[in-house]
Amino acid sequence: MTLGRAVTITPDNFRQIWERLTPHLPPYLRTVENDPSGWGLRFTFAEFTGREEEPAKPASFYDDPRLRLVRESEDPAEYRLRRAAGQMLSDLYDAARKQWKIAAYVAALRDVVHNAPARWAAYERAATVLESAYSYLRTPQASREWPSAISRLIDAQEHTLTAAEAFDQRAADIAAVHEQHLYADLGHVAALTEAGYPQAKDWHIGDGFGGYFTGGLQDRVRDLIEQQAAHVAKVDRPSGAAC
Repeated sequence: MTLGRAVTITPDNFRQIWERLTPHLPPYLRTVENDPSGWGLRFTFAEFTGREEEPAKPASFYDDPRLRLVRESEDPAEYRLRRAAGQMLSDLYDAARKQWKIAAYVAALRDVVHNAPARWAAYERAATVLESAYSYLRTPQASREWPSAISRLIDAQEHTLTAAEAFDQRAADIAAVHEQHLYADLGHVAALTEAGYPQAKDWHIGDGFGGYFTGGLQDRVRDLIEQQAAHVAKVDRPSGAAC
């Protein structure tokens, strides 16, 4: 068997190492087997909740007299055995930490999503009304009631912006969690899906880089409102019509 960093051990070495490592193994370890690639071991663990402490090699390992490193010149066989033991335990806790990071990421999302689905739905309803109000301006009927049509458009813009601001309150927290768990081996949409929100694939979350929330939904809506206002200002309105 070959471990990382080109550490090779025999079956007898493995039995000796495992006997020494047993007191330092985590309670959530379930199985250990050779990796199909032939390189190292594959570990399976009990499912993490993400609420546990981050897995880490225990201090007891470093205090164990049968595992403390010795000089190769003093005892080459024991040096290789202990080096392999240290590598094996490091690999185990690295694998556990990788799985735990995903669980911690998902758990953190569950703590902050709250009513984001309802707020997104409210935004979508408002955005639909806004699109309808803006599209209406292109119809012949709009010219006969231009001030009223513009007034409805402005109302729809304000309602959509308010809904976007409400969603951004949740999005900012979600973006912060994305940033905090940047190194979890799980994408944003996959993490939200795992947390129970598959509809989040449609959400506009923004960015929480560096602890600052940017690029939120309200920014997008403001850009849209500015584009609509610029277009309306160029339209030839009936004489005497006002926005």
